[in-house]
Amino acid sequence: MSQAAQQVVIVGGGVMGSAIACFLAMHPRFGGKVTVVERDPTYAQASSALSASSIRQQFSAPVNIAISQYGIEFLRNIKQHLAVEGNVPDIGLTEKGYLYLATAAGAATLRENHATQRAMGVEVALLEPAALQQRFPWLQVDDLALASLGLKGEGWFDGYGLLMAFRHKARNLGVQYVKAEATGFAYSQGRVHAVTLEGGAQLPCDWAVNAAGAWAKPLLAGTGLDLPVHGRRRCVYAFTSPAKTPDCPLVIDTSGLWFRPEGDIWICGLPPPQDDNDAPLEVDYDLFDQAWLTLAHRVPGFEAVRLQRAWAGYYEYNTHDQNALLGPHPALPNLLLANGFSGHGLQQAPAVGRGLAEWIAEGAYTSLDLSPLSVQRLVEGRALLERNVI
Repeated sequence: MSQAAQQVVIVGGGVMGSAIACFLAMHPRFGGKVTVVERDPTYAQASSALSASSIRQQFSAPVNIAISQYGIEFLRNIKQHLAVEGNVPDIGLTEKGYLYLATAAGAATLRENHATQRAMGVEVALLEPAALQQRFPWLQVDDLALASLGLKGEGWFDGYGLLMAFRHKARNLGVQYVKAEATGFAYSQGRVHAVTLEGGAQLPCDWAVNAAGAWAKPLLAGTGLDLPVHGRRRCVYAFTSPAKTPDCPLVIDTSGLWFRPEGDIWICGLPPPQDDNDAPLEVDYDLFDQAWLTLAHRVPGFEAVRLQRAWAGYYEYNTHDQNALLGPHPALPNLLLANGFSGHGLQQAPAVGRGLAEWIAEGAYTSLDLSPLSVQRLVEGRALLERNVI
């Protein structure tokens, strides 16, 4: 079949599915048709729209660092990538860094990660408590042994804005978005030949992509792959305080709580005491009481805070090793997976979108080797562990 005749159907029109569609439509060696199936074009429950939307270089796995290195350059130059007919997307990229805090028990991990990061050219500094206090005098450091601060290439942005930019660019390039509920993949003789929709209709395809986020697992029922991906609820809390935190980065406390400024307020979140897979997207307000205790300890000025609003979204959590599962299904080579990003999907969308587009158009990753994230590691029982999971 000629490249021009190829039909690609992507299930999931969030940032990942839209990024894959966009890069594929832009690829000079692809001349086929791309269809994106999205059940809810309002994105009311989409992780892309509900995320805190940040990007960092401070990973421990080299492939994740490389993905973010491309990602930050893409976001910085979004005008040249995703402008449509003179309309330039504004994603409000703010590069103020990530600040990882560690007690004595976690200091060795920070140092090991630092060595890996520096070897890959990441601009990151280790700070002893005295230097940390001098740089951020509003921070309580008495119980800390070390901190790691990203000096460049880390920060936050408008995740919904990035999703819309990819979607608008893709549609401008001829990608068709279909409002429908996908229920699975029809296959025979080791190849997918259609995406099945609710009601029984089918969209024929030569390539299919599962980019359904927290809803990816049931689509693979019957294919022989038990995808270890679940929707895990995470709550984000927006609060005000009379405190002042000049030059505040995104802070990762030793407890797992994170916080960062958002204009004149702050937002924060923390892992729940126990994760329930696929829990309803309802805000756990009791969890903010725990967050407040940690906030008040780490930033004494946060003793007085007022919760303004809160929302809940899903991490598409990979219980196997908390890293993305990318590339061909082990038994169906024309079914590509882009699943299990475990909270890193927005920042990884540019590199993954480009990579899977290359796989379809060229048969291999040609810009950045994403094979360490291959789904094959599930079959082989291997794990790619990331020490810096938030």
